Amino acid sequence: MKLDILAFGAHPDDVELGCSGTIAKEVSLGKKVGIVDLTRGELGTRGTPEIRDQEASDAAKILGVSVRENLGFRDGFFRNDEAHQMEIIRMIRKFKPEVVLCNAIQDRHIDHGKGAKLVADACFLSGLRKIETSNEGEAQDAWRPKRVFHYIQWQPLEPDFYVDVTGFMDQKVASIHAYKSQFFDPNSKEPETPISSKNFLDSVVYRSRDYGRVAGVDYAEGFTSTQALVVDHLNQLK
Repeated sequence: MKLDILAFGAHPDDVELGCSGTIAKEVSLGKKVGIVDLTRGELGTRGTPEIRDQEASDAAKILGVSVRENLGFRDGFFRNDEAHQMEIIRMIRKFKPEVVLCNAIQDRHIDHGKGAKLVADACFLSGLRKIETSNEGEAQDAWRPKRVFHYIQWQPLEPDFYVDVTGFMDQKVASIHAYKSQFFDPNSKEPETPISSKNFLDSVVYRSRDYGRVAGVDYAEGFTSTQALVVDHLNQLK
């Protein structure tokens, strides 16, 4: 299955928090979108890997993505090394996305920046023909995504560009609420975490509203890019 967009997250729920409004919008426009989670979030204070597996599946259905896979890397301890890069390369060559979305380039959680660099490095390496990979016994062709963009997470990074997600915030919020074990629930007896407060959940919405204010729309999501952003003519800039 060839995808238009492939979104990577170090943990289940990273993609939903960072760029699910954009994903929902692209799906509505007929784009094929997939999600790959690097870990099962097994070190998380709340919930279990099995619960998070189900929550990730529920969120994927809400967003309407074509596929969601989990690479099963070790939460907290995966590395940006050859073994992990090769697994990402196999995913990129399997789905041949034009655009890759991945974690924030720097963030509070060590896995986010590490995951961002791992995926970005693998996207480059995936285009090298002399790196050989296979999927289910069949040799894979080299493939390099045209663009790699980083969504924004905990840290208030300055976006390089915004995506108007007006009309898709309900879907974004619903996909986040699919992770019942992780986020605010007044009846939960689980330990509190930095993301389990009502303030954090509210901040997801007011950040999109604030980005929208800056971008001149109702709601927006911000992205950064280490690649030069180029347009053919000025009318492409909104």
